[in-house]
Amino acid sequence: MADQKKIMVVDDEPNVLVLIEQLLETNGYDVTTANSGKKCLERIQKELVKPDLILLDIMMSGITGIDVAKTLRMWPETRKIKIVFLTVVNKNEFEPNMLEELDTVDYITKPFDNNDLLRRIKWALVRD
Repeated sequence: MADQKKIMVVDDEPNVLVLIEQLLETNGYDVTTANSGKKCLERIQKELVKPDLILLDIMMSGITGIDVAKTLRMWPETRKIKIVFLTVVNKNEFEPNMLEELDTVDYITKPFDNNDLLRRIKWALVRD
């Protein structure tokens, strides 16, 4: 499928990775996963994985999702990749403008509803 959208899921919880990967693949997305922020950056930089969208957990050991997003925004080749945070952290626990500064498309809290997640991913992918 030529217009199949590529989504990278980054989370350090294996069960979350498997659940989201299966959900997205079942719904026609090309999915790649990374179990850490470090692995995400390595795959993008060294393996030249260029997703249309990254679902990114914030609270991960090692490199946090915030640091991953900051790094991606600094690299010219990844500056425009759409990022959706998918996390247990509440929005009000952040600096007020951080999500805008990181140019994130959406913010979804866990646990999530599968249909809502799919709807919001679809919306994020068509958004400019």
